[in-house]
Amino acid sequence: MAGSNAPQISPPRWLLAELTYSCPLQCPYCSNPIDYSQYPEELDTGEWQRVLSQARKMGAVQLGFSGGEPLTRKDLPELVSHASDLGYYSNLITSGYGLNEEKIVQLQQAGLDHIQVSIQASTQELNDHLAGTESYQHKKKVAHLVKKHGYPMVLCVVIHRENIHQMQQILEMAIELEADYLELANTQYYGWAHLNRDLLLPTREQFLEAEAIAQRYKKRLAGKMKIYYVVPDYYEDRPKACMNGWGTTFLTIAPDGTALPCHSARSLPGLDCPNVRDYSIAEIWNESRAFNFFRGTEWMKEPCRSCDEKRKDFGGCRCQAYLLTGDMYNADPVCSKSPQHQVIEEAIAAARRSAEQTEAPLIFRNSRKSRELSGGK
Repeated sequence: MAGSNAPQISPPRWLLAELTYSCPLQCPYCSNPIDYSQYPEELDTGEWQRVLSQARKMGAVQLGFSGGEPLTRKDLPELVSHASDLGYYSNLITSGYGLNEEKIVQLQQAGLDHIQVSIQASTQELNDHLAGTESYQHKKKVAHLVKKHGYPMVLCVVIHRENIHQMQQILEMAIELEADYLELANTQYYGWAHLNRDLLLPTREQFLEAEAIAQRYKKRLAGKMKIYYVVPDYYEDRPKACMNGWGTTFLTIAPDGTALPCHSARSLPGLDCPNVRDYSIAEIWNESRAFNFFRGTEWMKEPCRSCDEKRKDFGGCRCQAYLLTGDMYNADPVCSKSPQHQVIEEAIAAARRSAEQTEAPLIFRNSRKSRELSGGK
């Protein structure tokens, strides 16, 4: 096992409950797996309640209800109520599509603590194009309703080449919506985003200009709005610590019950990711091959093994290393010390060429395309 010299195992603190892969939106940067149509089965209400109970007993305190679009689950209020009874701090991570005042009140009465609403762009035309659904006006209405009912207004906008030119307008939109928190999340290139990477990755100049605008607003709005600017991996010289360290903090449960150390871990070969229908959360977290695989440092190859930063970034993202180099043991190629760092430079160059040419159309996330790309019918 790769992580055989793992330190004492800490309990999970953050549970991401991916309730469903169903979603009315078709975003071309969706982090769901490209072959999500191959996993149509979903845990039922009782199974999710058992997962929540077991993870809470293990020590999890933060809970995210995600998807797909979690609002498509009719039992969401029941699950929220169960989470509240267990003592979780619960967060609904939603596109806002399908959310109305009645549902907000229902979820609030059930004990929901937090709502994060995503918007694709600052204009209706671009938002609806990227979402593949007419949703802009509804999203703005939902944002006002969230604020009306006493929740902090938490807004998330995924940033990429299609909308990065709107950075100032996005920030002004956040002011208009009275956002308390704004996450400007530069696209991380997994799943559908990786499929569309050449069309979505901004040029370095675009990124630097957008970051400068965000930092000016961050200074201007200090004390009024908290702005989180998530720098894209491809423009860093050191990788992020994947999930705060493999199997240390985050536990993701996919819609079909597969337990994952991170939401993209299905892509890695040989992990044998366990399912909550077969094992308890305690068995999964403490004993499974998947969650022990990259604990510790014994699995590391050079240059990570000798690096004095290895306990800071843990070698970076295993999924990104596999996706870009074909070897999940390699250093994340984002790192300037990686022998494969040139693949990042090549990706940046390809994105620049794409920006200078007539672009091919984006591939939008939907079940038909998922089946085609995964070889299904």
